[in-house]
Amino acid sequence: MGEREAEDLGVERSLLIVDDDEPFLRRLARAMEKRGFEPELAQSVAAGQAIVTARPPAYAVVDLRLEDGNGLDVVEVLREKRPDSRIVVLTGYGAIATAVAAVKIGATDYLSKPADANDITAALLAKGEDMPPPPENPMSADRVRWEHIQRVYELCDRNVSETARRLNMHRRTLQRILAKRSPR
Repeated sequence: MGEREAEDLGVERSLLIVDDDEPFLRRLARAMEKRGFEPELAQSVAAGQAIVTARPPAYAVVDLRLEDGNGLDVVEVLREKRPDSRIVVLTGYGAIATAVAAVKIGATDYLSKPADANDITAALLAKGEDMPPPPENPMSADRVRWEHIQRVYELCDRNVSETARRLNMHRRTLQRILAKRSPR
């Protein structure tokens, strides 16, 4: 770990990592430990909330979708217990609507998986209103379009007909788009 990162961490180095993907959780914990953090691991919303209630960490990395619920529930409890904490929300199901919700609740940043330890560290240590550097590989135009469609779909309570009407798109075309995997 570089001296600059050690200085940025300051005295408090506690880090909560909440993710139900155990291999990823362990890998990220090792990588963050090498960067000077003191990680504590949780694999569920309930476990994450219990740790936050007992020992609110200075930093947190929380997966959005967990087996027992939504990672934003952990973010809310952490914001109440420790308003100065720096929180990064991770997800494999990146959608603009959930990114907005995460930031409104109090997340510092929102990253799509697979995010590496360097991206996560940069997001956690960004000063004040500073934004972390732009990603090396930003979303493609197809991905941005897909994200917009997903956002409108969620806002319409997953009603295909209403979403198609609002997007001025044929319903069958929308169904085909929704059935496909997200573009890179």
